Amino acid sequence: MALNSEIERVTQRIIDRSAARRASYMEGIQAQIDKGPKRGHLSCSGQAHAYAGAGPDQHALATKDAPNIGIVTTFNDMLSAHQPFERFPDLIKAAARAEGATAQVAGGVPAMCDGVTQGETGMELSLFSRDVIALASGVALSHNTFDAALYLGVCDKIVPGLVIAAATFGHIPGIFMPAGPMTSGLPNDEKAKVRQKFAAGEVGRDALMQAEMEAYHGPGTCTFYGTANSNQMLMEFMGLHLPGASFVNPNTPLRDALTMEGARRATQITALGNAFTPVAEVLDEKAFVNGIVGLMATGGSTNLLIHLPAMARAAGIELTMQDFADISAVTPLMARVYPNGLADVNHFHAAGGLGYLIGDLLDEGMLHPDTRTVAGGGLEAYTQEPKVDGDRVKYEPGPRKTLNDKIVRPYADPFQKTGGLSQLVGNLGHAVMKVSAVDPARHVIEAKARVFTDQASVKEAFKAGAFTEDTVVVVRFQGPKANGMPELHGLTPTLAVLQDRGLKVALVTDGRMSGASGKVPAAIHVSPEAVDGGPIAKVQDGDLVRVDATNGTIEVLTEGFDARTPATMDLTANARGLGRELFEMFRQNVGLATEGAGVVV
Repeated sequence: MALNSEIERVTQRIIDRSAARRASYMEGIQAQIDKGPKRGHLSCSGQAHAYAGAGPDQHALATKDAPNIGIVTTFNDMLSAHQPFERFPDLIKAAARAEGATAQVAGGVPAMCDGVTQGETGMELSLFSRDVIALASGVALSHNTFDAALYLGVCDKIVPGLVIAAATFGHIPGIFMPAGPMTSGLPNDEKAKVRQKFAAGEVGRDALMQAEMEAYHGPGTCTFYGTANSNQMLMEFMGLHLPGASFVNPNTPLRDALTMEGARRATQITALGNAFTPVAEVLDEKAFVNGIVGLMATGGSTNLLIHLPAMARAAGIELTMQDFADISAVTPLMARVYPNGLADVNHFHAAGGLGYLIGDLLDEGMLHPDTRTVAGGGLEAYTQEPKVDGDRVKYEPGPRKTLNDKIVRPYADPFQKTGGLSQLVGNLGHAVMKVSAVDPARHVIEAKARVFTDQASVKEAFKAGAFTEDTVVVVRFQGPKANGMPELHGLTPTLAVLQDRGLKVALVTDGRMSGASGKVPAAIHVSPEAVDGGPIAKVQDGDLVRVDATNGTIEVLTEGFDARTPATMDLTANARGLGRELFEMFRQNVGLATEGAGVVV
């Protein structure tokens, strides 16, 4: 089928807008490609340093003209999603040796858990950790001894940071390797009910702890469709994973076979072979449009509205919020995975998952079929399903019909006619809302404002019984310059309780919400942020605020609002404690949320 006309129009607009930046980027990439593989250009002393720790691969590195694969790993055993990476280097090295190649761990990069830091001081470092990950990956690859890279990462800021690095080192091929989701535990909706009961004081901490441990019970990614799993979707739609790699459970024969297959494929796509596939040629404008279509079709994380523009800038491409809005308007919501449904990602995968969605979207002309991918060829390869064949992977045609229409539906019969994200613009600035999990009856909220400067104060007001009428809760001075733009996911249970009591309630903030944000309408990423004197700094208690996801507006209706002087706040307390001192330069130099809130891009 011909490409959808709106997808084609938006893609061309991005190409035209990005022309100068992209041309400069590709010129630099080509200059690096023209210099050829670097390892042999190092001095003998330099090479000896690089190979001394390589054990059985030392001789091959020194004497053979064969691919050397750099492994950039985010392994740690504090994150369930990243613990399985402990085994990956040995699998990768064995697979590389079997191909006559070598592999080395180029470096480890940090990986923090937003689940652990939710509502805590450490969350103020979370968004900036993306840029630190990009920098650390750059250090890992700076030795210039690798013909390709394997990027091992899963979670919230980690994959975007790795993509920024991969794009910066776009002259070498790169394949992204996930660890897979943990097996299903306590259903996410049951866990959410316990959280709400705890917030309402109906159960104690022991019940809450039991529920959380039953939900998060073993190695692998959290099973709800938050930022981590949205990242995995994105890597598949953009052609940086092997087909079907995203949602295979850890420590299974298929997971191990995919890891080894990724290593083999990395040896094949270097400049030393005939299938050279530098990352720069994978990450083009069409690939980013495909990724945005996937985000909308699956109702993915709002965090990607920050990360995708930053990732694109690293590849010389300029995305705007209008691009997201226009693609959302023509992309139906085809999946219901918690929090916008009861299924988890294991159920989604079993129902046909990404392979089915990609196939159906291709059939309907909603995706560019001709993008370059690490698998070779176009995106059609990503409709296939991997199977174990001994210790290898073989691909079979994936399902072309949904296997459970309560979880996955075709383009022609979607859950919603438009995507899961809405752009909001008005005299309060620019914001976005994840609407895929919000009841349409709550897409428009008009109520008086209650203004707060942190989420703890909201919770205190709730406990004091201060919310007795319809309310728009405004939480400001939570943007990237103010305090690193922490997620305010801890407000979700509190606001959900108010909503369940029959109140109309919405959140408006210049901070972020997790990809797990759910049924409460939340206008987030408000820009300009309060610390920059944005309109959100002018809101006062009692102002009538209208949050309208149907018409895409966010406005204060109180007369005289525009003429007010913005409020200010003493932010010195945000600069100290738990490492915040180290990130002062980040806060001073971070960009707008609408442009990716980047420091290094």
